[in-house]
Amino acid sequence: MLTLNNVTKLYGTVIGVNDITLALEPGAYGLLGPNGSGKSTLLNLITGQLKPSMGTLHVLGQVPWGNAALYRQIGYCPGSEGLYSNFSGYQWVRYLLQLHGLSLSTAGEMATRSLGVVGMRGSMHRPIASYSRGMRQRIKLAQAIAHEPEFLILDEPFNGLDPVGRHEMTCLLRDWIAAGKSLLLASHILHEIESVTHSFLLISGGRLLASGTAEEVGQMLADIPGEITLSCNQPYRLAQLLMEQKIVDSIKISSQTVVVSTSRPHHLFAQLPGWLAETDVEIFEMRSADQSLQSLFDALLKIHQGQWS
Repeated sequence: MLTLNNVTKLYGTVIGVNDITLALEPGAYGLLGPNGSGKSTLLNLITGQLKPSMGTLHVLGQVPWGNAALYRQIGYCPGSEGLYSNFSGYQWVRYLLQLHGLSLSTAGEMATRSLGVVGMRGSMHRPIASYSRGMRQRIKLAQAIAHEPEFLILDEPFNGLDPVGRHEMTCLLRDWIAAGKSLLLASHILHEIESVTHSFLLISGGRLLASGTAEEVGQMLADIPGEITLSCNQPYRLAQLLMEQKIVDSIKISSQTVVVSTSRPHHLFAQLPGWLAETDVEIFEMRSADQSLQSLFDALLKIHQGQWS
């Protein structure tokens, strides 16, 4: 579906995307990264709006730059507005379908259908200037799916949607995936991606830090220290015991709590009961860092920023 080989995009002396190599099979993926991480630049390269400064890029086996035939196969919902306020939602979506070479009548039928899918059929003849931000977001999605593309690319599609709108958008995208179509969803909000797909790409500073499922990235980080919090009656005695066993990489004590960082958490869990049997240390509670996308995201950023080697 998507292949990048050493792709770099420069804006003068500023690096937008830095030496990305990637191959994705058809499917659904989340593009995750903080604001300014290079997400929009990467999407603009994929959709043919920008040309790589270095490297090669193929979408559905084709070079996207200047490739009008490819645009019929991809749908793009941009993060920016770019709407004609004096048009109705129907006129705007129909017009964009005509740019794909469809007749006026066919474009009208397809526009009506896609506007119905996004819940805008009842308001489609109102001028865009009268729409709320959430309604404009729905119109952008309608034009992205109206021509029934193979590959849908969305840049921050949940922006401006209320909770009901977010739920409806999530259901729509899940249905899209269930129909066997491909999707790339860019967001800086973790739960938006997790609600749609469990496969993701993590980008920061223009670099691709990781790709895969949360479980696969978790395996990649198996040797990275994880935090475990233990509440006990003798925190200093417990800290001493753990240091003697050479099981922790670092340790912090706060009141009745010991926070340890270890790259061998499973070994600690297995051996701790035996170590405590011969002491009078009592552990009241033990918590490990969760394995959500948030914890993986945080760990990868720490590696990228040089906090862990």
